[in-house]
Amino acid sequence: MKPLLLLCLLSAAYAAQPALPRRIDFTSNLPAKGTFPEKWIHGSKSLLDNHDPPVQVHWFNEHTVVLRENKAYNYEAAFMYLYFGNDRAILLDQGSTALRSEWPLRDVVDGVVAQWCKRNGRKDIPLVLAFSHLHGDHWAAQNQFADRPNTRIMGLTHEEMVGFWGMTKYPEERVEFDLGGRKLLIWGSPGHVEDEFAYYDSYTQILFTGDMFYRGYCYITFWDHWMESMARLMRFADTHPIAYVVGCHVEMKKTGEFFTYGTTYQPDEAPVQMDVAMLRRTYEFAKKIKKPGVYFTGDVYLCNQTRMTSTLDVNPYVY
Repeated sequence: MKPLLLLCLLSAAYAAQPALPRRIDFTSNLPAKGTFPEKWIHGSKSLLDNHDPPVQVHWFNEHTVVLRENKAYNYEAAFMYLYFGNDRAILLDQGSTALRSEWPLRDVVDGVVAQWCKRNGRKDIPLVLAFSHLHGDHWAAQNQFADRPNTRIMGLTHEEMVGFWGMTKYPEERVEFDLGGRKLLIWGSPGHVEDEFAYYDSYTQILFTGDMFYRGYCYITFWDHWMESMARLMRFADTHPIAYVVGCHVEMKKTGEFFTYGTTYQPDEAPVQMDVAMLRRTYEFAKKIKKPGVYFTGDVYLCNQTRMTSTLDVNPYVY
């Protein structure tokens, strides 16, 4: 074969190859900017007349999605966080409703993944499902993804949870999970329950604190463990930039009043995003707490060993 003809054939074959997806830079110009909505879907006076979507989808930025469960489906109204990297995506928490036929989280997530892949020249991307802790409102919809291809799902025992991240010294050990240029830092954060994780996204510099710290009732089952977890958060904040602190729920108004536990309508609710200053104020406040009770710090409610208390006006431990 003549060299010129061979060169033409090779050039044509090369041109016919599908273009490789571009590698996204997750390490420059940090933190990656993004926005939270001024108002989330927050239920309605009449749930039968609620017209909000089952799941609110908010693109914080082009590679970061925040999802919220509709309170008409479950009063927990869980927030979930979907992060995309070059090699995989991760969904942190899966909400309160198990059946896909009742609450289509799987369909919503599949749609978001397809949208991201189309924008970034990909056919698909592996999906990882993890959660903050073992309460049902954080992993109930996991089963919707059981038959989903190209998906890895965290197990439901302590051994499976820590093994999922390769931890050998829970809760102190901090591990790194690479999404493909976008790295998460993960460590133990018990107190609300025995097994909980904190997640830090190096790209947005968002710190996800699950149920151990959020705008609402921070139910603390193991006070000493929770204080140790808060101290770990303080040490982390001393050495890492944090743009936002986010939790799994909102249970209070912007003005600080609480919403009754189990409410399905929360007008004028506080934003989900918080800051490090709130963490520090809460930690300093908590150092003064010596006995069980419900304490309003000015930012959140600390419920020290009062898990089943639903309203402050009937709580004998009000200080």
